[in-house]
Amino acid sequence: MIAALVVTGFVLWPRLVNLVDYLRDRAATPVLLAPSRTVATAQVPGHPATAAVDGLSNRYWGAPHVGDSIEFTFPRPFRLLNVIVHTGESPRQEQFIREARPSVLDMVVTSADGATRTITWDLADKPGPQKFATGISNVVQIRLVIRNAAGLTPGRHIALGEVEFFRR
Repeated sequence: MIAALVVTGFVLWPRLVNLVDYLRDRAATPVLLAPSRTVATAQVPGHPATAAVDGLSNRYWGAPHVGDSIEFTFPRPFRLLNVIVHTGESPRQEQFIREARPSVLDMVVTSADGATRTITWDLADKPGPQKFATGISNVVQIRLVIRNAAGLTPGRHIALGEVEFFRR
């Protein structure tokens, strides 16, 4: 009987840990967390990578091509609860459509032990915040890779307005 309980506890332990994390995530008040470093593989003049995390909706990171990425590094490991993404040049519709907008992003999350996890997000082509629940522990770095863009025509670049990260 004791052996059966020990085996059952051993088998169910990972699920119990996930359940506890899930409940703690739901009970927590998310806290905005700013990265300590932000860099991009490319950027158009006047629209640096740091504009994606400056807290302002009228500035943005300008990526020249699909496949470009932006990387956020954090000072210490944390549990990532949510990510909010604002696409486009501005939250105003007439300005939003002036430049291309990411429509598919890969989020590559690196944990403190060096393991990576990739999540693909389909983004709506509309102004305003788009929230994604994550629930990933020990995050130290996040890279967003543009996989597709809406409105990308010659002479336009891809505008990623703002990215917000929330921890437990």
